[in-house]
Amino acid sequence: MSLRLGLGNMSAVQEVFVLALMLVSIFALFFTDLELAYKIGIATLAFTLIFLTSLATQLLKEEKDNKQF
Repeated sequence: MSLRLGLGNMSAVQEVFVLALMLVSIFALFFTDLELAYKIGIATLAFTLIFLTSLATQLLKEEKDNKQF
């Protein structure tokens, strides 16, 4: 079951993880009193985790498609 939020072929757990990570990073960037270096680090970490989650989902989907043939 997918939330159908335009995040591709992710499972519901992955979509919730990505959305929670986005919300936490937005909160950390805009509503906290952190130094700029920490904000850049948080944004980079969040982007990296979202990218790796999407990449892993795509690789698993392609591997599943290749096994069918």
